Amino acid sequence: MDRCCSWKIIFTTIFLLLLFFIRPSSQGKTLGDDLELTPLQLCNGVFLEYKINDREKIHPFFPKHPKKQPVAFDATVIVHNGDSIPLIDWALFIEFPNGTVIVKIKEAILQDDLILPYIVGQNGTIGVTLTGGDKPDLKTAIETAGELDLIQAEIGLVGTQFGLSPPVRKLPSKLKLATPGYICPEPELDKAKTTIVSEGMHTCCLLDPKFRPNSTTITEKVHKRSTVGDMKIAFDVTQSNTGKYIALVKMQLSKDNVTFGRLDNWRLKWTWPNDEFILNTKGAYTTIVNPSKCLFGPQGKEFPGMDFNGFQNCDLTPTFLDLPVQMSDDEQFGRIPFCCRNGTMLPYAMDPNRSASAFQIQVYKMPPQLNRTTLVPPRNWKISGSNGAINPNFECGPPVRVSPTIYPNDRDLRPTLFVAIASWEIVCNITKPEHRQPSCCVTFSSYYNKSIIPCPTCSCGCPKKVAKTCSTESPALFLPTDALLVPFDNRTAKIKEWARLKHFTVPEPLPCGDHCGITINWHVSTDHIDGWSARMTLFNWGDFDVAKWFAMVDMGNAYKGFEAMYSFNGSDVGNNTLFMQGLEGLDYLVKIDKEEDPMVPGKLQSVISFKKKYTPGIDIVAGDGFPKKVFFNGEECVIPTIFPTSIAVRSSIAALKTYFFSVLLLVILSTF
Repeated sequence: MDRCCSWKIIFTTIFLLLLFFIRPSSQGKTLGDDLELTPLQLCNGVFLEYKINDREKIHPFFPKHPKKQPVAFDATVIVHNGDSIPLIDWALFIEFPNGTVIVKIKEAILQDDLILPYIVGQNGTIGVTLTGGDKPDLKTAIETAGELDLIQAEIGLVGTQFGLSPPVRKLPSKLKLATPGYICPEPELDKAKTTIVSEGMHTCCLLDPKFRPNSTTITEKVHKRSTVGDMKIAFDVTQSNTGKYIALVKMQLSKDNVTFGRLDNWRLKWTWPNDEFILNTKGAYTTIVNPSKCLFGPQGKEFPGMDFNGFQNCDLTPTFLDLPVQMSDDEQFGRIPFCCRNGTMLPYAMDPNRSASAFQIQVYKMPPQLNRTTLVPPRNWKISGSNGAINPNFECGPPVRVSPTIYPNDRDLRPTLFVAIASWEIVCNITKPEHRQPSCCVTFSSYYNKSIIPCPTCSCGCPKKVAKTCSTESPALFLPTDALLVPFDNRTAKIKEWARLKHFTVPEPLPCGDHCGITINWHVSTDHIDGWSARMTLFNWGDFDVAKWFAMVDMGNAYKGFEAMYSFNGSDVGNNTLFMQGLEGLDYLVKIDKEEDPMVPGKLQSVISFKKKYTPGIDIVAGDGFPKKVFFNGEECVIPTIFPTSIAVRSSIAALKTYFFSVLLLVILSTF
């Protein structure tokens, strides 16, 4: 072999060796790029990511106080389900510093129906919790072939923070899944690309292996219906088309409540989460008909060719009122079961048929929620009685998705059932607001004491102009019997004369009145060996008649001895409570008669009898004959803190016991 061939062989060998080593290296680099997975791809659970898109200083400017400087921010939050099971009713917790203002949220809503703009830290809150809104559930990649829109929610956040001017980025201190059963490690900061400060953070939440899901967390979409609550409101979607739906709203006072709330001239309010608007209503009406809000609002921009003149309401927060009874059979506005009752809802124990009220609405939706399966209920529900009516205060919780309501089918003559497309339940409970004054009070009296213990001073509040002429702190003075029918302003002479006769001290200035529209007198009438009786009198000092009134009294130890009521329709309903209402013809407590001088209140009265057989040891004179609590139309009344006393009665009873004991002793001794 010559030298030339040798060099060719050597050169070829070297070339092949170089090619062998270079090719794997090049292929390895390409494969390495493919195998360098992102944090999202590496997460086999629920991936959470928070990214800041923009931050900008806004007015007012504080160059000398950078901590006070407001900064607008725009962020995107991603919830991605990479697990093998669906994520049901997801909830995301983000901890922002106190004072952060959340202004806008896209594709999610604040939990507990909180209203935007929302200030973090108010009412003792820490951060915010977001829920899915129109996308409450995220499916798995397995069942959707990885379709991103079905397994991921992308949320937009706009708000205001304070301090740390750009380009510094301010991230939340916590980011985690609030859905039960998941463990989320502390979030990691994203690698900074253009600045030395991270613009985002992420974490991967995994199912807790020790967690056992129940029917209301992961394994089911709907929740069980609540078994408690003074009122329950159902929001049932009965028809759904692209861009619009029909819903039935039904309010029902609970048959299980012990407070026996009622409503007169109810008014219902809510807030639309996505600028929905109402075409028409049946069974109720809105207080304002103003299509111009649609025409010049976001609805007009989205639907420039739509004629809004015929629409019922375009308010973000509409208010609904019930229709009068004569509209119940109206073809256009009525014909809804439980509608058209002048807004009156009575306790279930009083009248089951009149304990509910309902109406129907036809709703138009806004993009991007036009899909017929995208159904989002209203938020921030509020219901109350009209001003002047004696009604309790109701506070409502957020709407909760429940199993669809089943109705009797009224669409044709076949005996079938109709199932709602989707249903939500709103539970409302009677509460006592801190600053709301009562509207009724109670006086105590008895056969063994001629003085009446009046309602406490300023029981229902005292107007400022009145408080300047009387004492709001002094206890109310005892009254003579004939003062109960006299307005407080006309009682001065009687109060002073009674105090003079009984040697009571009269303060200067005199105590203020009770200022209650309804007063109730509880009078112990009799007390004997087998039983006792009381007389209950209702006085209406207000300017309106009280229709279909009812009252409850908590009788404590005396409850089991209840026998009968004679002018009221009364019954024992448990929880030591007697329930009473007017008989037919006596169910109106008429308003005060201003034509008389002095004015005369509307009045109703009944005797109530009790037996002592089932209440051994009861002591009427010691206070067992007086109620512990009194409610009128569902509202608790103010009662005195003392009872009428009688030393004479106690002395006579003690003397009688001594006499019988002496006689018994003589009889025993005579037998020996």
